[in-house]
Amino acid sequence: MKIAQIVPSLEAKHGGPSKSVQKLGAAMARLGHEVDLLTTHPGDDLVATVSDRLRLRQFHREQPEFLCAAAGLREHLRRHTYDCLHHHALWLRTLHYACRAGCATGARLVISPRGMVSDWSWRHRRWKKWLATRLVHPGAFTRAQGWHATSAAEAEDIRRRGFPQPVCMAPNGVESPSAEELSFAHEVWSELCPALTARPVALFYSRFHRKKRLLELIDLWLDAAPREWLLLVAGIPQEYTVESLSAYVQRHSAQERIVVFDGSDRPPPYGMASLFLLPSHSENFGMAVAEAMAWGVPVLVTDTTPWAEVAGHHAGWCVPWDQYGPALRQAVAEATDQLEQRGARARDWVLARYSWEQAARLLVEFYERLGDTIP
Repeated sequence: MKIAQIVPSLEAKHGGPSKSVQKLGAAMARLGHEVDLLTTHPGDDLVATVSDRLRLRQFHREQPEFLCAAAGLREHLRRHTYDCLHHHALWLRTLHYACRAGCATGARLVISPRGMVSDWSWRHRRWKKWLATRLVHPGAFTRAQGWHATSAAEAEDIRRRGFPQPVCMAPNGVESPSAEELSFAHEVWSELCPALTARPVALFYSRFHRKKRLLELIDLWLDAAPREWLLLVAGIPQEYTVESLSAYVQRHSAQERIVVFDGSDRPPPYGMASLFLLPSHSENFGMAVAEAMAWGVPVLVTDTTPWAEVAGHHAGWCVPWDQYGPALRQAVAEATDQLEQRGARARDWVLARYSWEQAARLLVEFYERLGDTIP
């Protein structure tokens, strides 16, 4: 099968899909399929062979950049034929290109909303999304043959939005860090912030966005966490910058209790943490949650993420936001060896449960079934 995985951007600042779509494409290539990874970038056009069956094609992103318009991508999809066009994300011009190409060539169009159909995301800046459905990618939602959800909760969100097409529930995969990755990350973060090696550390590692309840987490940390613990806030600056968050911390005289760093172009700091925190308003999967557990770190997340199972596996806590404070107090009160045991269970469970090969097989089978239903 010839497959195009289309993602508006592979830049880390755009969150989980920048990593997960590459992993998914590579897994499909290992299964023997021809995969083109198509994306936009502010730089020049680029074609790179990643492996025998996986190619990266990067197209120059035009102004205004937030729409991810790229004439090169539009023309590429006009000239090349695929069995399936799998588009990741909504509200962007790249989805329009995929929709038009599918109509013109008969390729199956599958859409991964990547968290953008949750109640919170659907309401956030709703007027812009209303315009996008009419002006940026008109008709794409109705013309798609299928949808891809990374969790049962996201599949329910798709149905709640009123989309009747088939839905494939294929979670992301996760991989165990190598010894080299562990060593390099420890070296980088120990040098960057020596205090991380001297105190128990809780980690927030995600985009700096209001969706993640980051300011609320800082307030809660100051109220609920013991002073010997250190909160490391690291990730990709977006709605908040490192400077604005540091100023917020300073206004609360909390510099000794909270440190803020830009995580761009640095290895993930999971290995420095005894506990991972993500009190997000919503997550379709929450790649950072899975990665933290793969690194052996127990997690404390909200029940608006699809990680209710962590409690049953004694791998952490998944609670409503109004219970996050009590759960945080409970988590940081546990002995070091108890948290380590939770982390070990988390690692064993998540690595056994989530693999890229499994996700790739589920999706390819889905593509093939959709092909059987097209007249």
